[in-house]
Amino acid sequence: MALLLRDIKVPADRPAIDPAVLVAECLGLPPKRVRGAEIRRRSVDARRKPRLFYILTVAFEADDEAGLLRRHSSLARLEPPTVPEIVSLANRPSVVVVGMGPAGLFAALDLARAGAGVTLLERGRPVERRIRDVERFWKGGGLDAASNVQFGEGGAGTFSDGKLTTRINHPDIRRVLQTLVDCGAPADILIDAKPHIGSDRLRAVLIRFRRLLQDLGVDIRFESCLTDIELNGARVAGAIVNGSESLTCDALVLAPGHSARDTYAMLERRGVRLESKAFAVGLRVAHPAELINRIQYGAPRPVVGAADYRLAWNDPETGRGVYSFCMCPGGEIINASSEPGGLVVNGMSRRRRNAPWSNSALVVSVGPEDFGPGVLDGVGFQRRLEQRAWHLGGGSDRAPAQNLLAFLGQGRGPVPDVCRPGVVEADLKDLLPPDLVPPLRRGIRQFDRKMRGFVTADAVLVGVESRTSAPVRILRGENGASVSHPGLFPAGEGAGYAGGIMSAALDGIRAAGSIMKYLSAREEM
Repeated sequence: MALLLRDIKVPADRPAIDPAVLVAECLGLPPKRVRGAEIRRRSVDARRKPRLFYILTVAFEADDEAGLLRRHSSLARLEPPTVPEIVSLANRPSVVVVGMGPAGLFAALDLARAGAGVTLLERGRPVERRIRDVERFWKGGGLDAASNVQFGEGGAGTFSDGKLTTRINHPDIRRVLQTLVDCGAPADILIDAKPHIGSDRLRAVLIRFRRLLQDLGVDIRFESCLTDIELNGARVAGAIVNGSESLTCDALVLAPGHSARDTYAMLERRGVRLESKAFAVGLRVAHPAELINRIQYGAPRPVVGAADYRLAWNDPETGRGVYSFCMCPGGEIINASSEPGGLVVNGMSRRRRNAPWSNSALVVSVGPEDFGPGVLDGVGFQRRLEQRAWHLGGGSDRAPAQNLLAFLGQGRGPVPDVCRPGVVEADLKDLLPPDLVPPLRRGIRQFDRKMRGFVTADAVLVGVESRTSAPVRILRGENGASVSHPGLFPAGEGAGYAGGIMSAALDGIRAAGSIMKYLSAREEM
């Protein structure tokens, strides 16, 4: 495809139409001059609800494309696509990639395709076994610290909505999506503005992704935790696995995920430059899905699927940001703990998003002024909240929950069981730090002004949502490497440089590209 035409508006209930006809109508061309047209992006416009529209981007080929661009030079939505650069390595350098979340998976894929010998380490288990471990935990079988919602093949995103949204405009987005489709993801993720795979479909995609890597010669090792790094001076020369095995390497991609707290502690001991970073904590809110659909789209079951939302407000009294995070339409809240004696919740949706509840995190920003100046003080802050949540839930892995009106001091209401494996009614003001409760309450009331009906007796709050992002950043320079330890390439959400599946995958691709330049420069020396 040589050209892109953006912002084509069509009614959502309009019968299927040939995208070539849409392009021809917009550009004043005979339809026969438009070839190979396909929809590349589709978003929903609900500003005239209940009448809904799709906003489309179409890729196409045409006669005399250069002339077409000149004739429509004032039409900013007509543009040529960008083509990403492909790099290859002359020799077969050895690279260790730590972590099988999206950053690690895509870094390993690009490095293997470029000719590197890649060893991919994952502290958890393959997704087939991981699913059984998590289901057993949710049924009361106890937490497995090595295989849970946070650790294992696919990373924390395996038990989520499989959301692939990002605010980044990057030429590799299409390539990431196409790779996932090639591994079994639904083809509509290639065009939806807010694509999602669903937790149920994502698991099969991961298995096919694993086979793709193995076909490229990647050595995948499960239950293999990075416990130390080997150094040649300050340069990283190897990885220590499970406290004993040594793997020498020319470069190491570190994509550990935001819950690898022992990895952060090891890096600090080794003198790797880290810094604490701000993040956010709060609660999850569950509303009846039909209520959110009606608020957003004017209908309980809209033709465009379950509705989502994104809300944000800055509290003028404290300066804290209050916002929704990781919204899961038609999904469920889950216990996402990874440490005994602690409880953290997350949201999950299946592909069809047809569960009776929609949920989202409602969180408040926190920083070093809240948890201390030390590099790992944010980790300690998270742990204390999670331990408090575990105790408020009765120490049974059931999450503390409260009706939304009761939390706001505006009345009472039911507390249905909206979280796996269950909930215990509790006063959630006793869970959060006292400084965070007033801005969160004010923020929720502000959200009701933006979405009338948001504050309702039908909504339930569940806690604690404490792992919105990594509390630590592994500092890297413009070359992508650690500023203190050459050969170490931090990547993804756990390294402090991404905020979701898509942005983490793109950061893994960036890390692979940085390593290719680093290794190519060494080959030329």
